[in-house]
Amino acid sequence: MGYHDPMDVQKILSRKEALVYFIGIKGTGMCALAELLHNAGTRVSGSDRAEVFYTDGILTSLGIPYHESFAKEHIRANTDLVIYSAAYSFETNPEMAEAKAQGIPIIKYTDALGAYSASFDACGIAGVHGKTTTTAMAGTLLRSAGVPAQILAGSAVGAFGGHSTLNLGTKYFVAETCEYRRHFLSFHPRRILLTSVEGDHQDYYPTYESIRDAFLEYGRLLPLGGELIYCADDPGAVEVAETLDREGRGIRCIPYGFSATGAFRIRSYHVTHEQGEMSLAGFPGPLQVCIPGRHSALNATAALALTGSLVKKEFGGDTSDGWHEERREGVRKALAEFRGSKRRSEIVGKASGILFMDDYGHHPTAVRTTLEGIKAFYPTRRLVLSFMSHTYTRTASLLDEFAACFEKADVLILHKIYASARETYTGGVTGETLFEKTRALRDTVYYIDEPEAAVEWLKALLRPGDLFLTMGAGDNWKLGRALLTHYEGVSR
Repeated sequence: MGYHDPMDVQKILSRKEALVYFIGIKGTGMCALAELLHNAGTRVSGSDRAEVFYTDGILTSLGIPYHESFAKEHIRANTDLVIYSAAYSFETNPEMAEAKAQGIPIIKYTDALGAYSASFDACGIAGVHGKTTTTAMAGTLLRSAGVPAQILAGSAVGAFGGHSTLNLGTKYFVAETCEYRRHFLSFHPRRILLTSVEGDHQDYYPTYESIRDAFLEYGRLLPLGGELIYCADDPGAVEVAETLDREGRGIRCIPYGFSATGAFRIRSYHVTHEQGEMSLAGFPGPLQVCIPGRHSALNATAALALTGSLVKKEFGGDTSDGWHEERREGVRKALAEFRGSKRRSEIVGKASGILFMDDYGHHPTAVRTTLEGIKAFYPTRRLVLSFMSHTYTRTASLLDEFAACFEKADVLILHKIYASARETYTGGVTGETLFEKTRALRDTVYYIDEPEAAVEWLKALLRPGDLFLTMGAGDNWKLGRALLTHYEGVSR
């Protein structure tokens, strides 16, 4: 099923003027890789559904042609490589079937990303939580430090001009790498930044041990002299680091966080006037973090640790850490100006005194920490939360944890479960099941099956000074946009 020789694929991707076709090119990761290849001189084209995504604008601005349908006639005989999204299959996609029939090399996105990474001094950012924000922060800091790297994040980043990629040079590659179905095992890391390890993707990893073992496999890809930068406050990340260290693999384990020892120990963190300030043991002076939460301070510290590693590699050598005052101040300023990425505590707008935010958090741990951070940043605002759970298996496996994770929301509206294409509902847990479980723990919880059906009800509920937050990996973000549009009209 498909073409899986990474060395041959690497040769194709490194060849100027190679013709590469992307099936599912509008996907965030697919579009990002297409952009990196296009910028390197590859002739890129592709296809996807007609539905409009934010990536349409990126592809159009780059002049990358794409079809808004799938047809075997789109596959040209002189195509050097076809890259496909995991959302499609040889059985149902005519372009994949045609490429296979013509004998054209064909590879899924995560394998192509891995082959691409082999040409660089590569850094993989991994973990159940915080990957996207940490990658976006790292790219922002690396730019300010002058490190010649390419960065690929899992979402659009304002600091990247609304793209998911940042191209600063061709020596290093920093990419968000995904644990689902062990996709990250295709990557070729010299460094791994590990934010967290805990149970998730229960349709593939039924136990904590199964997902932990996948992260251990990833860590074992590090070469002699490689680095594992890990969160000392996350038990799963600590277990992975300690296991790899005991195995004597000759890698350097670098902890960061409130519990860490060494340069990346967070000595203090506090919030005043909708702004976080922290200090690190090995970085002189205060650091400002202007997105909510202690988890954001952890992500910032992780990004600083990775930046420090690459700064030393690029500018330090054996006798210096590579920092000088101008570079250090540039990093400090870049961190203070960082405003997050799409759907990560994203401020969507403000109207009639109501602040509208959106967040992708869809695991109980992420929900809890994000709500705690937002509430600490905006203590005087009533927090009204719309949450849409994602996947039946995750909701069923973590039902008690979900029910208990909404404590910081003043008002909670739950919706139906947003189904995943990778699973089939077989009865049992529903959005109403989660509602009943949550209602046993708190009073201010309501259930409205379809998110957009809540618009009129919320118009009667919301008042000036509120913070309305949509959260989850579903499509309830549309509810926030609809309400913002309404209140912007009222404000005119």
